[in-house]
Amino acid sequence: QVQLTESGGGLVQPGASLRLSCVPTGRTISAYTMAWFRQVSGKEREFVAGIRGAGGRLGYGDFVKGRFTISKDSAKNTVYLQMNNLQPEDTAVYACAAGKSTLISSTMRNPQYYDDWGQGTQVTVSS
Repeated sequence: QVQLTESGGGLVQPGASLRLSCVPTGRTISAYTMAWFRQVSGKEREFVAGIRGAGGRLGYGDFVKGRFTISKDSAKNTVYLQMNNLQPEDTAVYACAAGKSTLISSTMRNPQYYDDWGQGTQVTVSS
């Protein structure tokens, strides 16, 4: 089991940026597909972005439209989610997840293929 710790959430105004970080304990990120999902109370988890462990292929949710970027720093063993031009509809709890390194584009978007999850960090976008 991989313990994941997220940080970087907060309250920002529309148009602002945030960078979320995810650090796994005891495991290297290159051995997993790492992803960010978000969830609003009462709604299903929504895929935000993922980075495949094997090969580093990236995937993004349809709503991202170039505003968010997922990246990793292997030296720091950290996965990042850079979020720009945040809007009120981006308000949610953002959680980091780890799955098998070989997830393909379709399975990367499905939360059922991830075994380990962080507690999540709240992102609130409001004026």
